[in-house]
Amino acid sequence: MSVRRIWASLSTFTLAAVAALGMAGTAVAADSAAESAAAGGYVALGDSYSSGVGAGDYLPDSGDCRRSANAYPQLWAAANSPTSFAFVACSGATTSSVASGQLGALDASTALVSVTAGGNDVGFADVMQDCVLGSEATCISSVDAAIAKMNNSLPGSLDSLYAGIRAGAPSAQVVVLGYPRFYQLSGSCVAGLTEAERAAINNASDVLNGVLAKRAADAGFTFSSVVDEFTGHELCSGDAWLHSVTVPVYNSYHPTVAGQSGGYLPAFRSVL
Repeated sequence: MSVRRIWASLSTFTLAAVAALGMAGTAVAADSAAESAAAGGYVALGDSYSSGVGAGDYLPDSGDCRRSANAYPQLWAAANSPTSFAFVACSGATTSSVASGQLGALDASTALVSVTAGGNDVGFADVMQDCVLGSEATCISSVDAAIAKMNNSLPGSLDSLYAGIRAGAPSAQVVVLGYPRFYQLSGSCVAGLTEAERAAINNASDVLNGVLAKRAADAGFTFSSVVDEFTGHELCSGDAWLHSVTVPVYNSYHPTVAGQSGGYLPAFRSVL
């Protein structure tokens, strides 16, 4: 059976991939920044990368949003004890569903907001399904279509979301986190996608992160990349902090427990 046929056998599940960043003086400064951020309320918005899909231990009241006790917002809140903590990130969220369904958690006392959003707007789950089940040409065409959305429609959607966040939390520090590159090129994988497909997907992640960084900066928000934290821990690295195609399939292409604690949490802390 071909590699693509083997992978296609998993298609009976609906891929929800992607739906579904003086030592003593530095430590003191970091502690001071964390204390300042914790002096008010913290609200964690966003999609599955913030809710913690793939990291397990889902909170019983989170339902299909799959908010994990191992997700970086939970880990940061547990370590820093903000005045209040609202964890409303949800698997499958888009910029519009974050705007319509999550911003009610914000108010004038909110001091810190984190958010991941944008991957679902450009159909990254569908892209990964096309790449896993289709030909190389189909994969690259699907990636190119997603990049077109990143450059054309996504900026306006992000601007609208970010304006809503600022209106709801006028004094908050807002941290926009990016997405990791999925693959280590010339890595240890001997099956699955071609190198050209992996390179195209990585490039799309870079384009998406660039759009997020620009729109965040224009909104007066802080962007934090997670690419450095995940470098050496991509798929095909031999020490991946991301799930490949797996069961349950909604975990596919999402950070593991280590990806949340070793990737997203340090990237979040680094800008506070």
